[in-house]
Amino acid sequence: MVRRALQPLLLLALAAASLSGCSIGQKPQRPAWRTQAENACLAERRVSPSEYIALAPEVDGPGICGLTRPFKVTALQGGAVAFNATATLDCSMVAELDAWLADTVQPAAEARFGQQIVQINSMGSYACRGMNNQRWSRLSEHSFGNALDIGGFVLADGREITLVRDWGRGDAQTSAFLMDVHRGSCGHFSTVLSPGSNAFHYNHIHVDLAMHGRSGRSICKPEPQETLPPPDFSPLIAQQRAPAPGAEEETDNDTTGKPPLAAFEGPGAGARDGLGPLAGPEAYAPPLPPRRDGIGQLLHDPDRTSSIGRRGRL
Repeated sequence: MVRRALQPLLLLALAAASLSGCSIGQKPQRPAWRTQAENACLAERRVSPSEYIALAPEVDGPGICGLTRPFKVTALQGGAVAFNATATLDCSMVAELDAWLADTVQPAAEARFGQQIVQINSMGSYACRGMNNQRWSRLSEHSFGNALDIGGFVLADGREITLVRDWGRGDAQTSAFLMDVHRGSCGHFSTVLSPGSNAFHYNHIHVDLAMHGRSGRSICKPEPQETLPPPDFSPLIAQQRAPAPGAEEETDNDTTGKPPLAAFEGPGAGARDGLGPLAGPEAYAPPLPPRRDGIGQLLHDPDRTSSIGRRGRL
């Protein structure tokens, strides 16, 4: 009786197998649009191989993971912005990251800190895995070299900015810089997930160029917020460039290596809006000789002069 009941099911299974027999034993194929996007990017010469961006052999599998024409990237912006570790990315991501640095990251760094970013601290590029590192999730865009996780940045003066420490909890300008980067990223990538988007992105910004349905919609989380205005560096720059009233202009014979004291004169010279104190003229003054009272006690300690080293914390 049981055997008779199973016979129709067996026939159905055989029929289904015969219809799909041509695919049995064949390796799953990546969606065609991915290879098409890689080829179009190369044909348009959006990325030029260099000592920092090198074409690598095809990454094929496991499964549908991989890239047809991957790049190994150690730096962008002509070598001006390094990666902390070599990133494996597809052509479109390399091109968009380079444009994102030029249009979003560097202008924000210049506005907030008066200097540029020299390094991206990546937390992952190509990796064949599920979304959010969940084993049974849909494949992440990392599985196709179409995504980058960014844990932080390094400024030209060596200061390190990290998402886990500085997003919403850093000083005012640093937090604003990261939020500026988040907002600008949403104009370059189809997916941007920063701290506050979900529990998996508490310590990095995830950016990718996924195709979200036929409508080409984008995902940007959390919702970008307005930030405080950047500090105004123009008075300081103007004072650094202009000689003090009545003073002679500096010549090439000046070998002191010290900026003019006029750069620190004027109201507000001891602070930079939200960025901490600047060293004042006393930082460059010679130490005062020790003075003693009538019984030989020191009245002034010559070692207690200000230090220009404080500027490195900006």
